[in-house]
Parts: sequence; structure tokens; C-alpha cells
Amino acid sequence: MSARTRTRPRPATTGGVGIRLPWWALALPTLGFVFLLVLVLNPSDAQAATGDLGVTHLIERVQQLVAR
Repeated sequence: MSARTRTRPRPATTGGVGIRLPWWALALPTLGFVFLLVLVLNPSDAQAATGDLGVTHLIERVQQLVAR
């Protein structure tokens, strides 16, 4: 003998909570991605700083220590 199942009178919802993103929540990451992509594709526009070499050596030393 089969049992009857209850049917809901209306479709199930998440409690009426709607999630909407503001326009800038998608525009800003997209803009940042496009900007970085342009820099990668055209590296002649991105010039490296020729100033303090001590910072460069410090960063290299930290990378060596972390790699151990």
C-alpha cells in the first residue's frame, strides 16, 4: 500500500532573502583583471624601479629562507 505525500501549496523558497550584488562588485574586479592583463601583454609600459637595490636583496633573501 502506498502512502500519500504532501504537496506544498507554493514552491519552496529560501525565506525571501534575495542576494543582489551592486554593479561595482563585478565591475571593479573585472577592471583590475583587464588592467593587469594589459600590463602582462605589453610589458614595455611597465617600467621597473631602478632605485633601492637593498629591498630587492631583502626580498630575495626572504624567498630563500621560506623555500627551505
